Amino acid sequence: MRIVRTTLAALIMAATASAQVAPPLGAPAPATQAPAPGGVAPVVPAPVLPLAPLGARTFTAKTGLIFQAVRPDRVVDFEMVIGYLQAALDKTTDARVREQAKGWRVFKAVEPGPNNTVLYVFVIDPAVAGADYSLGRILSDAYPDQIQEIWKLYMGSLAPNATLLNLTPVQPTSLLTPPTSTPTTTTPAAPPRPAPSATP
Repeated sequence: MRIVRTTLAALIMAATASAQVAPPLGAPAPATQAPAPGGVAPVVPAPVLPLAPLGARTFTAKTGLIFQAVRPDRVVDFEMVIGYLQAALDKTTDARVREQAKGWRVFKAVEPGPNNTVLYVFVIDPAVAGADYSLGRILSDAYPDQIQEIWKLYMGSLAPNATLLNLTPVQPTSLLTPPTSTPTTTTPAAPPRPAPSATP
């Protein structure tokens, strides 16, 4: 019985240690060291949250959405990058990027995103088939000398949640279907009987 209790206690301690979760975005990290002699606790840097890998952003449907969560303390940085993007789309000489720009709009959600992030929505309508809607190439073509600084602002502002959706229009079916005429079954009329012959 003592071995069971000891094993159970060890499992609970291991589970508690592994269940520690990183603080929410923007929350200060808890101090792990004792205060310095002057009574001031040393500054502990906040943990760096991993970002979702950004691959090519292409659409297979005629309309697409990209939801991008942004760290609430880095909204200014993200919107600065969006300003660079819009200027790049306006002045591009690339025919394909000009075509992409026609249907590319950016919105900011009023409601908070996951984990109190700020949610931005890229509305792509119409989408250019096979075109890459990731920002890297467009920004590096437009700002080759500034791309390092712009990209640092962009990557530093992103929260780990990004979603790409391909949308197809719904073709509603009519709820009122015309009545189908059902053939009426009639029994065939019996052939007329010959009149009885009159005999004298």
